[in-house]
Amino acid sequence: MNSPSNAHRRVQGFALVEFLVVLVIIALVFSATLPAFTGGSTAETLAAARAVAAGLRQTRDQAITSNQAAILEVDVERKKIVLGKQFRQLSRRTHLKLLTAKRERLGVSRGAIRFFPDGSSTGGRVTLAQGDLIYLVDVDWLTGRVVVRESQPDDGDEAALFDRVSIE
Repeated sequence: MNSPSNAHRRVQGFALVEFLVVLVIIALVFSATLPAFTGGSTAETLAAARAVAAGLRQTRDQAITSNQAAILEVDVERKKIVLGKQFRQLSRRTHLKLLTAKRERLGVSRGAIRFFPDGSSTGGRVTLAQGDLIYLVDVDWLTGRVVVRESQPDDGDEAALFDRVSIE
């Protein structure tokens, strides 16, 4: 026999479960669409910067062990980092900029950083950005040391500087 108080409790319990399910669905939808509105995730950009740094270090190691110069090519238009036959495709949301020596410019949107057998390099910088998040991957010309650091956007029109190769 159902008393009115037992029936009322079942309806309240069912409503609470429904409410929790709806909250979980909203949270899932929000977490899935948030990167589209924020321009990408911090982890994605940092992972890309670390991958570029690892490629540069691998190129330096290759030059030292083979006793021949080696290059890491950066294609800012196609968002691709190339070492020999290996390549790393970056996210389309990642903006790239390459600063390299004039003789290492391979085209309008492509350039390279060269490492020599003694560990030195032509030097340069690969800049990766998504939204307000900017990572700089610097290569010291004398030592070939590769460093990743976070940067802040400049007051100038930084977006206009991306997706191109700069030379010095």
